[in-house]
Amino acid sequence: MLSDFGKFVRKLRIDRGLLSKDMAKTLNVTPSYLSAVEVGKRNVPEEWEEKIIEAYNLNELDELELKKAINNSQLNLKINLNNFSNDYKDVIFSFARDFNKLNNDDKESIRKILKKIPK
Repeated sequence: MLSDFGKFVRKLRIDRGLLSKDMAKTLNVTPSYLSAVEVGKRNVPEEWEEKIIEAYNLNELDELELKKAINNSQLNLKINLNNFSNDYKDVIFSFARDFNKLNNDDKESIRKILKKIPK
């Protein structure tokens, strides 16, 4: 099954008349690696976002859609914890570990709090 990223890039290829091997060449990977990312077996490499935006001259709306698709397709997330105290690191790990144990109302409350933070 395709990830959101896979759906986005396949539509992009179809719209532009490209083959998977063409996009793989642009991203400097094998077609099989690109396919693994598209179906969610591998994370979308960080550098792909900019490569795709530049190589395919995405407009602002497509760029936002790509970013959202990448975020929704991530299997793992790396967080730099260098500037956090051990107490806050514990909070971060507890949150990640126990997030699925929260009920939907609690998750929604947390989401609303986080949306208030200026970007």
